[in-house]
Amino acid sequence: MFRRTFWFTAGAAAGVWATTKVNRKIKQLTPESLAAQAADKALETGHRLKDFALDVRDGMVRREAELGGALGLHDPVDAGLPPRHHLAVEAAAPLGEAGGPHRTTTYRTLPSNSNNRNEDH
Repeated sequence: MFRRTFWFTAGAAAGVWATTKVNRKIKQLTPESLAAQAADKALETGHRLKDFALDVRDGMVRREAELGGALGLHDPVDAGLPPRHHLAVEAAAPLGEAGGPHRTTTYRTLPSNSNNRNEDH
């Protein structure tokens, strides 16, 4: 009699466990649940991409500073060196109040020596 009670209880427990597991899986496969899971994955991927982009940007800034220091780009200009060349660039500004375009001239500073190895010498 004890054996029958043991097996009956074990079978009932296995049935409850299996039913619970199947119901949980069915709820996971409903369209609403699948849509929520997809949205969560998309948000997670977006956060990872943003973190990756920020890491790349930090690395670029750090490396740019290292290269600038190695090339002496941030050092003060020595009086004995030739002056830097300036390149004038004209750009059309938005239309003024009179209706005509106004031109503005901006200057970009070019390095005094070029590191381009492909230019003609």
